[in-house]
Amino acid sequence: MKKLIIIIFLITFSANAQILDQRDRALKINDVLKDRFDNLLPKLMDKTDIDMWILISREYNEDPVLKTMLPAEWLNARRRTILVFYRNKEKNILDKLAVARYNFGENITSAWDKEKQPNQWKRLNEIIEERNPNKIGLNFSKHFNIADGLDKTDHEEFVENISEKNRKKIVSAQKLATSWIETRTEEEMDIYRRIVTITKEIIYKAFSMDVIEIGKTTTTDLEWWMRQKVTDLGLSTWFQPSVDIQRNSEVNGGHLRSFSNRPSENIIQKGDLLHCDFGITYLRLNSDCQQMAYVLKDDESDVPIFLKQAFDDANQLQDILTSNFIEGHSGNEILLNSLSDAKKNGLRPSIYTHPLGLYGHSSGPTIGMWDAQGGVEGTGDYPLNLNTVYAIELNNTSYIKEWGLDIRIMLEEAGFFGVNGHSYVNGRQKNIKIINPR
Repeated sequence: MKKLIIIIFLITFSANAQILDQRDRALKINDVLKDRFDNLLPKLMDKTDIDMWILISREYNEDPVLKTMLPAEWLNARRRTILVFYRNKEKNILDKLAVARYNFGENITSAWDKEKQPNQWKRLNEIIEERNPNKIGLNFSKHFNIADGLDKTDHEEFVENISEKNRKKIVSAQKLATSWIETRTEEEMDIYRRIVTITKEIIYKAFSMDVIEIGKTTTTDLEWWMRQKVTDLGLSTWFQPSVDIQRNSEVNGGHLRSFSNRPSENIIQKGDLLHCDFGITYLRLNSDCQQMAYVLKDDESDVPIFLKQAFDDANQLQDILTSNFIEGHSGNEILLNSLSDAKKNGLRPSIYTHPLGLYGHSSGPTIGMWDAQGGVEGTGDYPLNLNTVYAIELNNTSYIKEWGLDIRIMLEEAGFFGVNGHSYVNGRQKNIKIINPR
């Protein structure tokens, strides 16, 4: 038996050997950035019709987009950092310049010699005048927070130091910024498969008798075990893990119970239906996963059939949602069509799917919020684009006659949308995991 346990442990945590050390992570991050700057960014600038993109940040107050462009060796911007991307489509050239005292890593060259031009803003203006762009994209946006990173002071000083002619060329770079954040390359998708594998392995271990002691371990204990496991692996998480319980002895309440009003010390017992929400950050990409497990009672050898049926219904809701992933359709269209289809199939759905990638709650089309099932202004109007990743997040409510109450099967999986439609990054949960106390 001991040998079997060791073998299972090795299989379960097989992905740990794939976690790179810090130096190799830096090399990988910089490789990914080079590919994105050289091959992806020119296409995005052409698509969004912006030939000059300017990003401005000061140390410790980074634009969220600029932060994703930092070399791996840089943890923050330095002093005031200004990046200028100029796209000459006719010559198929992309200038990548830093109006800063330093090269911006190996990908972006410093274009400011302070001894020749002491004023940083005047040097920026020279670069603009030399290239004479048609449009100057700046990161400001009403609805897309990640694309709204230009602060008031830098905006005012920028406008003050350029000509009236160039002021008229200023446009919001929201579409370009969002495209940069949401679009995944082939190399990033290889990374994503590893990230999701590691995430699920940690959940699998947490939902086991290796970690849980029935009648003693609390949901809070499990949450901190997961958080500690991430730290022990040399990784990080972008939110505090959560674990909650549904059982036949208490009313489960509404969405707020899952998101903010959960009991802080709920002891895990036999017959409990467990649910977790957990994600990690690795190589600048983020996972977000919700899975469920059931603790067998003494007289049970399998998950009760009524819980299995409820879980199947939630899988059906996932299928309905992802079947409505159509390029160019807005998040609100996808949401409303999916809810309508689900209700026609007798389901009681709630969909709150969000973009996933360089941020956990990333930029792209919002497909519902738990408290906005009629659609979301702004981000919900944004279209679905190719080569993007989503947290397929939703729940379906089922009435359990045997318990005399409603339960919610809450699921979340990383999904990729590409030329072949939707696919799960690394599969999805199709059965409730069994925790057997015996």
